[in-house]
Amino acid sequence: MPILVLKEGTEHKTGKDAQKNNIAAAVAISEVIKSTLGPKGLDKLMVDNLGDVTITNDGATVLDEMQIDHPTAKMMVQLAKAQDEKVGDGTTSTVLIAGTLLKVAQELLEQGIHPTVITKGYNLAMTKALGVLESAAIKIPDADQKKVLKNLATTCMNSKGVLTEKEMLAGVCVDACLAITEQRDGKKVCDIKQIQIIKKEGKSVSETKMVAGIIVDKEVVSMAMPKRLENAKIALIDAALEITKTEFDAEVKVKDPTQMQAFLDEEEKMLKKMVDQIKAAGATVVFCQKGIDDVAQTFLAQAGIMAIRRVKKSDMDKLARATHARVINSLRDLTAGDLGAATLAEERKIGKDMMIFIEGCKNPKSVSILIRAGTEHVLEELERGMHDALCVVADAIESPAYVPGGGAIESELAASLRKYKDTYSGREQVAIELFADVLEIVPATLAENGGIDPVNTIVELRSKHKEGQKGAGINLFTGKVEDMLAANIIQPKVVIEQTLRSATEAASIILRIDDVIASRRSAGGPGGGPGGPGGMPPGGEDMD
Repeated sequence: MPILVLKEGTEHKTGKDAQKNNIAAAVAISEVIKSTLGPKGLDKLMVDNLGDVTITNDGATVLDEMQIDHPTAKMMVQLAKAQDEKVGDGTTSTVLIAGTLLKVAQELLEQGIHPTVITKGYNLAMTKALGVLESAAIKIPDADQKKVLKNLATTCMNSKGVLTEKEMLAGVCVDACLAITEQRDGKKVCDIKQIQIIKKEGKSVSETKMVAGIIVDKEVVSMAMPKRLENAKIALIDAALEITKTEFDAEVKVKDPTQMQAFLDEEEKMLKKMVDQIKAAGATVVFCQKGIDDVAQTFLAQAGIMAIRRVKKSDMDKLARATHARVINSLRDLTAGDLGAATLAEERKIGKDMMIFIEGCKNPKSVSILIRAGTEHVLEELERGMHDALCVVADAIESPAYVPGGGAIESELAASLRKYKDTYSGREQVAIELFADVLEIVPATLAENGGIDPVNTIVELRSKHKEGQKGAGINLFTGKVEDMLAANIIQPKVVIEQTLRSATEAASIILRIDDVIASRRSAGGPGGGPGGPGGMPPGGEDMD
């Protein structure tokens, strides 16, 4: 009798079947987003279960929107997410290289080469490529920092569908990143979480701008308060400007109306005292994280103070960094030294909403970008493009080195690896050469997406790099192989470095899998039977 080790209904694939299945799933994922690579890449239209439409060519977004069940395919999605979180760009290239590494490895597996030999060759090639990348990288000089950063942001935005305004948007991204850059332990740190992105539908992309301060998506609490104040003194209060109720049960007997009035008068005095404390500190704008009583609103309006209530904690933190104010928990602690400063505080109508603009902050360490576009889909894609550009600029500020784009650096690394393979005589040599061929999938795909013959392009690139033209790449706007450094088509070194590491590691992990055990998850709650025929329900796969 057969011995049943696994639960009934469990799918078990071993050996070459498991490897073929895994490689096919990974290659399928890379093929999906292949056509989105580069400035001539095409968009994907994604429709979710609710019918919401997303139009994008951002690799991480496309994969995130897809409903994927296969465990290996999910690993490719995680690879894209990791790349996006780490450096913010290069997601499509990473998945494409990883998928192609697996595709060519399939041929070696069929020739009887062991997976560990292939992964060893891949890792040797990656290590050598990282060394060549380090020597080929160009340091960003302090004198030309802003110019180089703008070129990096412009290159990143070439593929984001906003070509008409890319110069202006790149400038906005650079200004925002330079504003929030800080020195920590002798190193420059650019935390883009301190850049607040507000998107509002309406007007054109050209209306997008950076605000040297913070935009708060709230409105002034009272119509009687001023809507515009210059040279504002800003108080940030994490306390309620209202009479708090006692936390225990109490009973008060009132015998006549005068006693009741005395209670009301006393509450009013307490609220007046709160407002007087704010006024005495010299504040003209108050951001309150909690509520503001109606009576307190009246006193604030009489004092000519602008007040905004129920402000989010994240906005309070950004206001503190932008205006250099201190968030205080008790009005008794409020002094003039706790106040922040801004040249202008104003309530404005943006689209259909009223918003508070705090502008002209001196040396702000948190800033805002207001994104405008005519339609929701353009707005969403513009936000994704701006996020990638901000990440690229931040990467270059923290690791100030860049390499040529347009497939130039991949071609240079491939040329170096073909020389390097001759130092090995074993089967690893084959894997190293295949790794070099795989790197050329980036310029080949760029050419293919741009309507250029990929074979002729790769031949020309190989010829020019053999002659020592390290910056030779594809300029898709002219359709020719040119010097990318002269054309200012560049990208941060750290993005390529992360791409090489992530793609090689992902391919190595998947190649070493020779056993896939997928169990069916119970349908429904306790007592439910296994999933019905025709496959597993979403999320019902585990991998060992």
